[in-house]
Amino acid sequence: MEEATYESFDPVFADLLDIDHPPELIGEGMTWTEGPVWMKDRLYFNDIPAKRMMIWREGHGVTTALSNSEFANGNTRDMQMRMISCEHGGRRVIRRHDPEDPEAIEVIADSYQGKRLNSPNDVVVRSDGSIWFTDPPYGINSDIEGYAAESEIGGCYVFCAAPNGTLTAVLTDFDKPNGLAFSPDETQLYVADSGAIRGASFPGIDYNLPHHIRVFDVNGTVLSNGRVFAEIMPGVPDGLRVDHGGLVWTSALDGIHCLDQEGHCLGKIRLPAQTSNLCFGGPSGTDMFITSSGMVWRVRSYRTDAAHAFPR
Repeated sequence: MEEATYESFDPVFADLLDIDHPPELIGEGMTWTEGPVWMKDRLYFNDIPAKRMMIWREGHGVTTALSNSEFANGNTRDMQMRMISCEHGGRRVIRRHDPEDPEAIEVIADSYQGKRLNSPNDVVVRSDGSIWFTDPPYGINSDIEGYAAESEIGGCYVFCAAPNGTLTAVLTDFDKPNGLAFSPDETQLYVADSGAIRGASFPGIDYNLPHHIRVFDVNGTVLSNGRVFAEIMPGVPDGLRVDHGGLVWTSALDGIHCLDQEGHCLGKIRLPAQTSNLCFGGPSGTDMFITSSGMVWRVRSYRTDAAHAFPR
């Protein structure tokens, strides 16, 4: 297997990470990992085609949290530290009151204007309690990451679910909206478009289709001034996170790219396989956890003394 390492293009990148210690492989043998989220003392993530949710704990390795996750993909936490999860199979976004109890759930959104959602993919929670998620058709394109079906809503949207349950389509012009994240002050929303990858049943990358991150100004549920923030090569942007200093960390074919606020790449965490997502966590909140193909990696010592500290 190719070595995991770092590639720095700017001194800022080297200051952020303990680059003397390479990324650490903490889990392997899964099919396609996604949706990492740190909760309490453990990392939860999904093995989508295997239809299960996994747990990693220091000293315990990887075990199964849910044997039937309904092809869950993206996960995050709400303001009360409960898990919010996107189900490809259920075609819905749910709140898990106990991540290891399949019955302890609450449905946040499963339809729009009376029609079933496609297959919610990734999700982020704003400080006002609203839940924002993307809804491409990757989970209904085949039986690999969900259940094959035709789209009922006839498009690929970004939605905002208000605390009162109102669901608003805030973006409607994406090819395949994927990962998303707010800026630290929540005045901007970053959204990945991974249209260059059609889905699990359609191998290869078509670079004539979107493989970029767009950014929008946010005013309530109104998004404006949309523009391309950065094109990602090789591969496509999938999951992404924004740290407290405003740096964007996005997945790509070759690992994780760190982008400044102008979209310039400051450095890469190079991994040996296509990478899907990341989160921050660990006991001190200074570790980065990365899902990459059938593996999970940890990058230790995300610097607390740097300007760009662990995000919420």
